[in-house]
Amino acid sequence: MQTIPHTSELLDLTRTIAAGLFDRSIYPWDVLDRIKAYIITIGEKLDPSLYDRRGEDIWIARDAKIAPTAFIGGPCIIDSGAEIRHCAYIRGSAIVGKGAVVGNSCELKNCVLFDGVQVPHFNYVGDSILGYKSHMGAGAVTSNVKSDKTPVAVKAPDETIETGRKKLGAILGDNVEVGCNSVLCPGTIIGRSSNVYPLSRVRGVVPAGSIFKAADNIAKKH
Repeated sequence: MQTIPHTSELLDLTRTIAAGLFDRSIYPWDVLDRIKAYIITIGEKLDPSLYDRRGEDIWIARDAKIAPTAFIGGPCIIDSGAEIRHCAYIRGSAIVGKGAVVGNSCELKNCVLFDGVQVPHFNYVGDSILGYKSHMGAGAVTSNVKSDKTPVAVKAPDETIETGRKKLGAILGDNVEVGCNSVLCPGTIIGRSSNVYPLSRVRGVVPAGSIFKAADNIAKKH
């Protein structure tokens, strides 16, 4: 029986500064409406010897690398050792984890990147959660709004949840690899340690430890 995985089945909450955000969340998308307020709450408590406050509600670790051409809008936290590269565009309500990479021409909006996440080239991540050490290949994007603008449902073969959200991108479990130029459709959930082939269109739930080759060709890793 394949149902929709809970937060604890997807994400290692010891690998993010945002662990408290997920308190009492059964599913990861439950936290999306709380990211903005959470950033402001914990940002005020961050050690000023370790984090600089820049602009309104923006906290950046002193050892993070920020390209001068990057745009960072608040509220936002960029954690220790993260790298924000040339022409990255952070629109706000974003948490970038320790050692994470946000690369050239990437755009973030209302999302949490756990520690070690890499979105290094031409990626869009909106209304999404990316688990520990997940990686999106060049040009891979999250699509966070349906074409007919109706609320997003998350669908597994044996369960469907109506989220009531008009905007919901993707949830990537820890150590997920998404191939280049793939599109993750609204409400996509990819289980831990799964791989997605390049040029894929992914919808629904991909089980943990799988290789997504096509919608009708998902193989278990051996």
